[in-house]
Amino acid sequence: MDHQKLVAVMREAALEAGQAIMEVYDADDFDVKTKSDDSPVTEADERADAMISARLRAAFPDVALVTEEQADSHGISAGRFLIVDPLDGTKEFIKRRGDFTVNIALVEDGVPVRGIVYAPAKGRLFYTDADGVSVEERGPFEPDVPGRVEKLAVSVPDNAALRVVASKSHRDQATDDYINRYAHADMKSAGSSLKFCLVATGEADIYPRLGRTMEWDTAAGDAVLRGAGGAMVRFEDHGPFTYGKDGFANGFFIAYAPGVDLKHP
Repeated sequence: MDHQKLVAVMREAALEAGQAIMEVYDADDFDVKTKSDDSPVTEADERADAMISARLRAAFPDVALVTEEQADSHGISAGRFLIVDPLDGTKEFIKRRGDFTVNIALVEDGVPVRGIVYAPAKGRLFYTDADGVSVEERGPFEPDVPGRVEKLAVSVPDNAALRVVASKSHRDQATDDYINRYAHADMKSAGSSLKFCLVATGEADIYPRLGRTMEWDTAAGDAVLRGAGGAMVRFEDHGPFTYGKDGFANGFFIAYAPGVDLKHP
């Protein structure tokens, strides 16, 4: 895999999709449909998915592609695959809260090795470079010309005053009970894969998720986190968190900056 080409294609695809998403977001109104799993989908999801899929398939025709919006891709089994959530945080999008992202990642042997997370309403763009190092690019963003980037690094956490980020739309009592096992000084709520990026930038120390997610929800953010020196583990035993699972369904997990004294369930 030519990682330099991959990063360029992912970046261009994410920016193009983000522009299409914002055209729908800024409209006076848009339709919301319900998928078979009762999750919402909009024109923005579908337009972004078509754009990203076309770019990735043209550039990497021999690499398997898994995307949330194409159910026939959910049965794929491959050691290497691209995985896409064209609009992560559709509920935040519908409520016009801005916490939604475009997610694209490359998984190899169960590990997300490259990824990009673009939050078009927030004007934030995070990705792993060709060497796997995570950066945040500063806007304005030009599809053909990368802008100034800053290398990301996770925090050195203070276990007596941790900064926690948790889901905005999927928070529950079990999550709060687990968070309260830590001495935390700050609590943020965020939607979509932005939570991974807040840990990757050092704006938060830990993100626990005790709820349903799919691999396309997490792979890109996980790649950015790993490329910034962070880690992601299974919630139940703190074992390695891997990708390419049957049906691409995730278990509970903890994303964090090494140095956090993780608590067991």
